[in-house]
Order: sequence, then structure tokens, then C-alpha cells
Amino acid sequence: MRSLLEVAGRRALFAFDPETAHGLSITALKTGLPLGHRAAPDPRLAVRLGGLEFPNPLGMAAGYDKNAEVPNALLGLGFGFAEVGTVTPLPQPGNPRPRIFRLTRDQAVINRLGFNNEGHEAAFRRLSSRRGHKGIVGVNIGANKDTADRVADYVAGVFRFAPLATYLTVNISSPNTPGLRNLQGREQLAELLLRVAEARRSSAAPAVPILLKIAPDLHEGDLDDIAAEVEANGIDGIIVSNTTLSRAGLRADAQTNQSGGLSGRPLFGRSTAVLARIRKRVGARTILVGVGGVDSAETALEKIRAGADLVQLYTAMIYAGPSLPGRMVKGLSAYCDREGLTSLGEIRDSRVDHWAAQPIG
Repeated sequence: MRSLLEVAGRRALFAFDPETAHGLSITALKTGLPLGHRAAPDPRLAVRLGGLEFPNPLGMAAGYDKNAEVPNALLGLGFGFAEVGTVTPLPQPGNPRPRIFRLTRDQAVINRLGFNNEGHEAAFRRLSSRRGHKGIVGVNIGANKDTADRVADYVAGVFRFAPLATYLTVNISSPNTPGLRNLQGREQLAELLLRVAEARRSSAAPAVPILLKIAPDLHEGDLDDIAAEVEANGIDGIIVSNTTLSRAGLRADAQTNQSGGLSGRPLFGRSTAVLARIRKRVGARTILVGVGGVDSAETALEKIRAGADLVQLYTAMIYAGPSLPGRMVKGLSAYCDREGLTSLGEIRDSRVDHWAAQPIG
């Protein structure tokens, strides 16, 4: 349960517009105050993937710490890993405000931020300062809105952050940069992943894992193409998924018709169905990260049953507060106790056929 202090903190933050509240939460994490309730390490929750050992499968998704300001503080809340970004080569302001909208009744958010960030150099300086710190921190890389060559922007991101990142995420799935999702098409994706893989081989860290972040708004043929190109180019894994353009199932709300990507609880079913379909296409060895509607130990467990090795959240923290990751990790340990598991990974794929049969359109 959340403390009274945390409940009061949420009420105070909700008195501000969402973007101001987000900035205040970053500031709070910078203070170093013990905001969360970190669970004790549990070896049953450890996940070994791509030469990395994650202390638990729960991660903070990209989009929260866009400029790599608080990765250590996020790990201190109990996350097994944190992903910063999306970072583009040049700073850019993103789309005009307002651009974040709470859908409180649905425990959801619509955003049309548009990769607002301070650029490669600012993130590189901050990540350089944490050299020697323990903890898995991934860097999510993107392309500038007005770039003449989007693929070159991703290549630049690989070269810049490969020496610092525990892993890299190639984000081609935001709906808020016009035309970006076109990179998920077979021909453009093949070129992108080929050049990204070449950049990794030529970088200062040729073994750094690379993940591809995809949208949930895809058809069966798109999933076939993505799986084939990931395998052909030696990409280590896929993050499923980014926000959706769908508004299916939302309750009536003044903000429902805002443009942008929807995240939070309503995304769970669609994103989990896509996750399972991808698992059936890529086989057992490709790393899959399940994102979308994760807000409890049970939803995290269901992502793992549907094929995820790791899970990420962000929107749920807006509604549940900074103690959420610690509470979820404790819940995962309690599940292992109840089921007599020696490793949480034993349940992976146990419901992949069920979820792969669910509709996504």
C-alpha cells in the first residue's frame, strides 16, 4: 500500500499540469531523498540476457528520464534497470504545449511530446559522470524531426553512446514525429538495421546489445517483416511496445480525442497480444521487453507469461507513485514463494499461445 505521504504527494503533483508535475518529480529524485521502498535482492528474480545480469526484470521505460538526469535515482527505487531518452543528435523543443494529458479514469496518458530533449552532448556528459556506478542503464536513441537523414541520426547515436550504455534502443515507433513509424516498413527497416549493426561493429563497444522498439499498431505482415529483419541483422531484442494511436475502450473524457500516443492501463491487452505474436516469430533466444499497461506484479507476471524476458513501465508511476517498483518487486518475490519457483523465468511463455490468439486491431 502507498503511504499517506505518497498519496498527499500525488494530490500535490496533480494540482499542476502534467508536464510541470513531471519536472517536479525529476527534481525530487535529484534531491536524493528516499522516495521509494526498495525490495531486498532476490536471486529468483535475476535475469541473465545478452551477457548482462538484471537483478530483477522490472525497468523504467524511456520517456521519463529523457536527458539522463536521474538514472541512479531510478535504480534506487527498486528498478532492475533504467532506460534514458529518447535522445536525438541535436537538441529540440518538441511539439507545442500542452502536449501531455491525463486520463485519470482510465489510468492512462496521451502525449504528443515529439522527442523533446537536450541532445546527445548533454546526455553524454551526464552519463559520463556515472562511469563506475553499478546498475544497468540503457540509452534510447532517435532522430531529429527536421533531419535530412534519419538513419544517419541513429548511426550517430550508436557511435556516441555505445561506450557508455549498457544497451541501446533504436526507437522508430513514436507516433509524434511525422513519418518516423515508416521506418518499420520492410525496406526502410532493412537499411536502418543494417547500418545500425555496422555502426555497432565499428564502435568502441562492438558487443553492446541493441534492441528495437516497435509500435503496437501493426498488422501480421508487419510483424513478419520486423522479426525477419531483426534476425537477419543480428539485433539482440525487441521492445514491445510504444504508445498506441487507438482509443478503443476508453471511457468518456474531455481529453480522449487529443492527438498523440496513448499509454497506460488501456494499452495492456493490445501490447501483450503483439508481444506474444512476436515471441512466436522470433523464437526463444531473442530478448523481448514487454511494455504497455504494466502497473502491478500481476500485470508484470502476465507479460512474462506472454513471452517477455523483461518488463518496463512509466505511466503507472504517475498514478501509483515512486514506491510502485519496490512494491511490485516484493510482489514478484511473493509469487515465487507461493508457486515454489527457483526462477521467475520458469513461467515465461506459459500463456504465449493464449495471448497470440487475442485480437490486436
